[in-house]
Amino acid sequence: MRCLQLLKAAGTVLMTAALVVVPAHTASAQNTSAQDDPGPTVVGGTRAAQGEFPWMVRLSMGCGGSMLTNQLVLTAAHCVGSTGNNSSITATVGVVDLQDTTAIKRTSNYVHRSPTYGTSTGGDWALIRLSSPITGVATLPITTTTAYDSGTFTVAGWGAASEGGSQQRYLLKAQVPFVDDVTCRNASPYYSDLIFAAEICAGKMDTGGVDTCQGDSGGPMFRRDANNAWIQVGIVSHGEGCARPNAPGVYTQVSTFHTAIKAAADSLSGGTGPGPNCGPFSNASNVNIPDAGTAVTSTVTAAGCSGNASSTTKVAVDIKHTYRGDLVIDLIAPDGSSYRLKNSSSSDSADNVIATYTVNASAEVKNGAWKLQVRDVYSTDTGYIDSWSLTV
Repeated sequence: MRCLQLLKAAGTVLMTAALVVVPAHTASAQNTSAQDDPGPTVVGGTRAAQGEFPWMVRLSMGCGGSMLTNQLVLTAAHCVGSTGNNSSITATVGVVDLQDTTAIKRTSNYVHRSPTYGTSTGGDWALIRLSSPITGVATLPITTTTAYDSGTFTVAGWGAASEGGSQQRYLLKAQVPFVDDVTCRNASPYYSDLIFAAEICAGKMDTGGVDTCQGDSGGPMFRRDANNAWIQVGIVSHGEGCARPNAPGVYTQVSTFHTAIKAAADSLSGGTGPGPNCGPFSNASNVNIPDAGTAVTSTVTAAGCSGNASSTTKVAVDIKHTYRGDLVIDLIAPDGSSYRLKNSSSSDSADNVIATYTVNASAEVKNGAWKLQVRDVYSTDTGYIDSWSLTV
């Protein structure tokens, strides 16, 4: 894990910033109980001034985060257990000193955990919705381009000041230089499974001494944009130890996931239950329907949503067929549950099915592979699935 180190040179005590990070891809970092192992923290560095980074958040399970909106905290997926209602997390905002009585505190009411975390796609990010908005709170925008994924970054957090050390009372800050993917992957066997498209590395390769450490997990890595405004480019994810030479910190590459983060944020736009409808998700690949044959399916994958599907889930269908009364159409949820959209009718001889069906799928989780299933139950006439879309 990464940590704060004190170096003595010519009789002067030098403080170097480092953050301690527990690898997010290890069993401990992915534990469904985030309070078992808080993960990375910022070690070393210098104390931030009050108001310098007003969007910084300290989370009660021992992680960091940033205010994405006045009600949503962006953090790491490995800091939270799963997507769903959650009132167990307390967010502390607006102070450098965690014991400052002017701190703003809010409890959570919902968590959205990236559905791709733990897969080959990567995605160590999550959103925590607070019980109510914080009026006037500063927010930290996320990058939507790779243009800022290099240079020198700033990191901040209340994590351990030494590898294996305790959490800090005061917010520390430090600067870390970009490390390219190949150099990072080759630094040691620990980094051999680095996901180039999903992770970005930073740290002082030659000397170490500056890094994130345990307790800093979920906190932002940020830099100035073209307008000299702060913009978030990374999320503290994992690393080998704290501030060691040739052991950079690994951060979630926000530019890769900004679309999914925005979609999830939009779906969590307030309230206490699941967010509004998410989508549409579409499939325009033609699927031939056998005449009086077995059922065929076409799949769309819903991702970046939160919570359960709506009671007004929309299924828009475009099927070309010369006798639509032949067709039985069902929506198949990710767990295999079936929802009938259309029955067959020997008296309905019109062409094609071009319609939007409304389904109460509120018992289903939004994210996952949904299927449109179509079967032709009478002989002679034929057709194909032209396209369909789903809004959950």
